[in-house]
Amino acid sequence: MKPIIYQLLPRTFTNYNETRRHAGTLQENGCGTLNAITPKALRAIRDLGATHVWYTGIIRHATAQYNTPSIVKGKAGSPYAITDYYDVHPDLCEDKRRRMQEFTELVERSHQAKLDVIIDFVPNHVAREYHSTCKPRGVEDLGENDNPQWAFSPLNNFYYMNEPFYPQFDTQDYHEEPARATGNDCFTAQPSKNDWYETIKLNYGVFYQGGGEQQFDPIPSTWYKMLHILLFWSSKGVDGFRCDMAEMVPQAFWSWVIPQVKEQYPNMLFIAEVYNPNLYRNYLSAGFDYLYDKVGMYDYLRGVTSKNWAVEGITLQWQAVDDIRDHMLYFLENHDEQRIASGFFCGRGMCAEPAMIVAATLGTNPVMIYAGQELGEKGMDAEGFSGMDGKTTIFDYWGVKSLQAWANHGKFDGAGLSEEQRDLRHFYRQLLRIARTEKAITQGEMYDLVYAQAGGFNKHEQYAYIRKYKSQLLLVVLNFDDRQCDITVRIPQEAFEHLQLSEHDIVQATDLLTDTTYTFPLSVHTPIYLTLPAWKGVILKIKN
Repeated sequence: MKPIIYQLLPRTFTNYNETRRHAGTLQENGCGTLNAITPKALRAIRDLGATHVWYTGIIRHATAQYNTPSIVKGKAGSPYAITDYYDVHPDLCEDKRRRMQEFTELVERSHQAKLDVIIDFVPNHVAREYHSTCKPRGVEDLGENDNPQWAFSPLNNFYYMNEPFYPQFDTQDYHEEPARATGNDCFTAQPSKNDWYETIKLNYGVFYQGGGEQQFDPIPSTWYKMLHILLFWSSKGVDGFRCDMAEMVPQAFWSWVIPQVKEQYPNMLFIAEVYNPNLYRNYLSAGFDYLYDKVGMYDYLRGVTSKNWAVEGITLQWQAVDDIRDHMLYFLENHDEQRIASGFFCGRGMCAEPAMIVAATLGTNPVMIYAGQELGEKGMDAEGFSGMDGKTTIFDYWGVKSLQAWANHGKFDGAGLSEEQRDLRHFYRQLLRIARTEKAITQGEMYDLVYAQAGGFNKHEQYAYIRKYKSQLLLVVLNFDDRQCDITVRIPQEAFEHLQLSEHDIVQATDLLTDTTYTFPLSVHTPIYLTLPAWKGVILKIKN
């Protein structure tokens, strides 16, 4: 199965409050809940084409309401500043006394909708005020038995400095002595506003201040504690973990922990956020199923869409990781990246349609979209801490206009969408359903046609490839130009031989995106002529 992941932040996904006050409180701006992610909402996500749903921000994290505001980013706080690994975030729950039950009920509803559940695992850092009140009986808390006199020890869960925490900004009434290293490997008691000052680095037995010396024998304390946390959430019915900043945690830990989790939960999915291509194969060998393809395919598709990079360069991106391409997770949006329709990217969601076709159909590997992407969400609000940055805030309480228009106060009927938003969502629905169901995409082979093109095909603006599985044949042709183009596609002799294709004077083909019928020759000697509108593509299923 080709995983198609739908990422959503419950805090914003089902928040129907339209106040949208800058830096507003929960009481002013509202907050989505887990219970509001109803069977109807989940059916709509499944109907869009998703196979998995990634619930971002489930585990309890620091907020200005429950923690010292000066060490919290925004009123709502970062979902990646965990305060209790064994707790569900109370803002997301209607009955805070039943918050774990509300989460497990959401897992059950998701499974009933035939959606697997992914949650975040944040292994590199925790909030400065981390303290678990919900840990099972007999479980030792992080840092509980640390010796703060030791700057480093594999027996400690944190790294310590021999001076008080005194950052380069006002921390009001917060006191920490000795200071602990920040989550972005800042080993100083004076982090800046640009550091991950709200978090503290977890110690996996790497002595960073000692030249990176690794002390893994005996097994460091943190390893056992994180294994217990993974098994705890696995027991709640989740199907996978998106592992935040996995490359900031030593590979040896993953090689140790993932097999132990999979021994008890064989189908558990592990997705790594890794940005260094030189480390990709190391983390796959450690047991990860999929890795972010951010610095390769994402960056290039964005460059093609918004910076007029040459489209033919897409070929170099898949070739660079061809031996592991089935393990690379493609996406054009997530909570860390700017929205496609923002002024920072390309201004309109429809302009990324050909790039999205590449992401969804080039390989058998998984593809992910972020809630609102299918609606052309602009992310151009100045919500509070995050400012107007082209992203949907993860730090503030906020109502997202496009999601509210689609959800229609829980009806999930799209009644408030504009015509352009409806058209865009229809495109995503068609594309993702094709990516999920067509065997030529889920199991087949890809043959890149760009090298064989000549006159009538602009390699700077157009792209083409074949997907084939047994007798099923798809021809994908894409126009990244901002104007309608006549395109001539040639299928070389090498493709006929490699894919074992037969030549035909005439074949019929249907564009799976629009149901439009085409006829053309399938021949080495006669090219295929197509006319494609600006920023559009076709997925032609060739009969017989």
